[in-house]
Amino acid sequence: MITNTKKIMVCDDDQGILDVIQMLLETENFTVFTEIHSPNLINNIKSNSPDLLLLDLWMPFMAGDEILKSIRASKEFKDLPVIVLSASVDGSDIAEDAGANAFIAKPFDMNDLISKVKGLLMN
Repeated sequence: MITNTKKIMVCDDDQGILDVIQMLLETENFTVFTEIHSPNLINNIKSNSPDLLLLDLWMPFMAGDEILKSIRASKEFKDLPVIVLSASVDGSDIAEDAGANAFIAKPFDMNDLISKVKGLLMN
C-alpha cells in the first residue's frame, strides 16, 4: 500500500463529522489529526505541523473565522492551506474574508471534499 505523507488537521465541534472526515481521509492514505475543542487548535497545529487544515466555521468558544484570522496573522502558519466547512448561508463569504483557500458547504459531498483536499495539497 502506498502511504501518503500528507498530514491533515480537522477541527469541528461535532464528533460525528470528525469521525466521518477522518475515516474518509484515511481511506485516501492521509494522516489525520482531529480536534473537537477549538481553543486547543493552535497548539495542536504547532505539535502536529499539518499540511492542510479543515476547519468548521461555527463552533463554541472560538469561531472558525477567528481561528483562521489568527492563523493568517502568524508568521509560522500564515501559508497553511485551510478549507472551511459550514452549513451557514453566508459561510463562503465569511470564509473568504477570513482568508480560507476553499469553502465546502455542509452537508458536504465526499468526492468534492477529497477533490478540494487533493487540489490544495498538490499545489
